[in-house]
Amino acid sequence: MTREKLESLLHEGEGFTVEFKECTNSLNNSVFETVCSFSNRYGGYILLGIREVDGQGIVIGVNPSCVSNMKKNFVNVLNNSQKIRPSLYLSLEKMEYDGKIVLWVYVPVSSQIEFCDRKIFDRNEDADQDVSVSADLVANISNRKSSTYLERKIFPYAVMSDLCVDLIGKARQMAVNRDKNHPWKNMDDMELLKSAGLYERNRVTGEEGFNMACILLFGKLEVIQSCVPGYRTDAIYRVKNFDRYDDRLIVENNLIESYDILMQFISKHTDDRFFLIDNVNISVRSAIAREIVSNILVHRDFGSAFPAKLVIENDKIYTENWNRTQRIGRLELEDFTPYPKNPILAKFFINIGYADGLGSGVRNLYRYTKIYSGGEPILEEGDIFRLTVPLDTSDNSAVEDENQLFDSQKPVVLGENQLFETLLWSLKAKKSTKETVIKLFREFGFDLAFARADIMELAGITSSPAGDLIKKLKEAELIEAVSGQGKGKYKFVAPKE
Repeated sequence: MTREKLESLLHEGEGFTVEFKECTNSLNNSVFETVCSFSNRYGGYILLGIREVDGQGIVIGVNPSCVSNMKKNFVNVLNNSQKIRPSLYLSLEKMEYDGKIVLWVYVPVSSQIEFCDRKIFDRNEDADQDVSVSADLVANISNRKSSTYLERKIFPYAVMSDLCVDLIGKARQMAVNRDKNHPWKNMDDMELLKSAGLYERNRVTGEEGFNMACILLFGKLEVIQSCVPGYRTDAIYRVKNFDRYDDRLIVENNLIESYDILMQFISKHTDDRFFLIDNVNISVRSAIAREIVSNILVHRDFGSAFPAKLVIENDKIYTENWNRTQRIGRLELEDFTPYPKNPILAKFFINIGYADGLGSGVRNLYRYTKIYSGGEPILEEGDIFRLTVPLDTSDNSAVEDENQLFDSQKPVVLGENQLFETLLWSLKAKKSTKETVIKLFREFGFDLAFARADIMELAGITSSPAGDLIKKLKEAELIEAVSGQGKGKYKFVAPKE
């Protein structure tokens, strides 16, 4: 949310897709009724700390001491099946506006009918309307959702033996590993599938059974080919043989198995790079791959025979998949509004840790790509959705001496715990030498001392290059000699806060 976007919403006032709530100290029940009605209509923005005056929003602000509890309570209520069903995985975001705090959330359209306190709410202009007792209005919501989301297509003759049942247990354990109190913990397999929206009953036709989302997540190969014949992902590695490919996989497994296969494919054909982010050592390559893979598997139109593609080339990874577009053109982070192509699948991936909440994945992709390669991802909406992630935007062609590790013209700054980012910007050698330094830091960090022999063993290099490496690290003030542990012992210098 940018300042400009907030001001636009305040000026626009409440309507089908905008709702203001004062909520200065706590959440009230009307917040969740609006979440429900937005989910059942067009989606929209809920802004807390806003008072409506003469049709426009005035920022009054949320009590700063209450922000943490309000954010926590919001998540807890949305995961309470006695309050909201099916569960929604949203969170309040915080921003400051003229010294006041505003909390906001974008609520996407859900693929299923949402209930709040066992009631169904629909959006009518700027009001949340209880339509529970109106069969016609409930049927309208059901028809609207069924015609939009193919993932909800029911296969009444599919049975439990058509699924890879062991994967249901795996998914349950993954969810519990992320949240020890996850509601799936004590559910049997069928209860879990129903809770996740993978087994449902069509309220218009009475049809009941496993839906396409369930078949895609857990189905055996022959069942997927029967129910979703156009589904496949073509993974290609093309660096030397541009006319064809150097490596290729045609992936037709269910989505959970496909996720692991595609992650391994990216890992096999790209360099890994680790960074300290928020005091945690993170594989940025894996973080980027996670967003790429979850996007191509979940946010696509499964009704098309267009094969999804994941292509790795020397300077980029790009994906293509058929799309139900909401707009045409390039998506920009500052004006991006998340729209779930397959909400049931997206929520399931969030539950098991394969994806983040709507919008968070795109922000992560921008953040980690900048760290990894210095570039930005390109997301293009159209009938075909295209995602491009640059792998390396640095120019190493001007390096005359392969042993020269650091650019003497660029100062080395170790602020904000971004040591690895500093290394990648400062190092001027080939990737193999960069990886040597990164492996060294991962092995020893700030706590353990190392010597030339340790570098030789870890990197598989001889004494002379190891000595050159130590010399350059010392010149850049990235390491320092350690006293009392023998001659020639060094430690990395901890970044300044």
